[in-house]
Amino acid sequence: MKLDIPFIRAQFPAFAEPTLQGWAFFENAGGSYPCTQFIDKLTDFYMKNKVQPYYPYPASNKAGEMMDASYQRMAEYLNVDAEEIHFGPSTTQNVYVLANAMRPMWKDGDEIIVSCQDHEANAGAWRRLADRGMKVVEWHVEKETGLLRLEDLDRLFTNRTKMVAFPHCSNVIGYFNPVTQISERVHTHGALCVVDGVASVPHGFPDLKTLGADIYLFSLYKTFGPHLGLMYVKKTLIEKMENQSHFFKEGITRSMITPAGPDHAQIGSVSGILDYFDAVYEHHFEEPALPSQRNRAINKLIHAHEQLLLERLLAFLRSRDDVRVVGPTSASRRAPTVSIIPHNKSIEEVYATLTQHKLMLGTGDFYAVRPLMDMGIPNPPGVLRISFLHYTSMEEIDQLIAGLKDAL
Repeated sequence: MKLDIPFIRAQFPAFAEPTLQGWAFFENAGGSYPCTQFIDKLTDFYMKNKVQPYYPYPASNKAGEMMDASYQRMAEYLNVDAEEIHFGPSTTQNVYVLANAMRPMWKDGDEIIVSCQDHEANAGAWRRLADRGMKVVEWHVEKETGLLRLEDLDRLFTNRTKMVAFPHCSNVIGYFNPVTQISERVHTHGALCVVDGVASVPHGFPDLKTLGADIYLFSLYKTFGPHLGLMYVKKTLIEKMENQSHFFKEGITRSMITPAGPDHAQIGSVSGILDYFDAVYEHHFEEPALPSQRNRAINKLIHAHEQLLLERLLAFLRSRDDVRVVGPTSASRRAPTVSIIPHNKSIEEVYATLTQHKLMLGTGDFYAVRPLMDMGIPNPPGVLRISFLHYTSMEEIDQLIAGLKDAL
């Protein structure tokens, strides 16, 4: 079975927007198009339920029900408990709050391992703990490939290691790290495993029980929804953290690591993402299934389609001697996030030509400054990044390749 791309694209208003006609979107790693199910729910909330939630009058009661549904349904898709799901303003701010909540769990001189493959916005708060008595140990990437090596990690552990933070997938390297395998190593040393899933989850929601991470974070505006960050935190862990909310919120786990007041409308509309996933499942499959089972089935369709498009692009890039692909050049274990560096022209020249071909891409470091440093890639200018999702069509890949031929 193949993903029905016309059906998929019909779920995203951007593809019917006149001002976007003819333009191919290849900066999805910076934020995805929102699905119509989320947009409709957000609009509906603002029109009918923009009141303080959880009071007994109808509009308020409905608002609370919509918020609770987002926690519950997201947990079901991710295969965890609803009380382990937390929504904050962004993944960056969520990491900042977590760092403050977890610091009192550790003693001065205790160690945390932070990878150098990270998006800095999702790792900087951990590194700042060096100013508060923690020892920060860096897990560097391999210079040629940009990959994290497990044998390098093994050499970094000591009896004072308390946490390891790394990305599920780098937003410039594009390689999926073996989270389950790394989690097992980390837990063997009695440490916590914290995973930044921002660049990975747009290509399929994970089964968090299988991954084994203690904390997993991603951004909902990159997964077809609102500008919120989602945190999964094991409920046994959150009870050990220092309360970051009001004193009277102590013990209320939904509030303890989300000090800002919740954005009722955005949280209430998060379940629109899951309405979209349900629609995708029901369009392609007839058998009834639990949300976590639906997620696995949808992921197979998404992966197959993205890999088909990715291999076509990589095959073209491998055939060229005038461009460097940053990271692995095989589609295996790779996300459709491909960073390139032209050899014969500047990134600015190539980018200008690609824009003339109505191609929307990004350039720069994308806050992934440390992997570029480890790999010796000058920044600026950084890289030119091509990123796409399951709603991308083969025709758009062909448009991209035609543009690259001209630009390079």
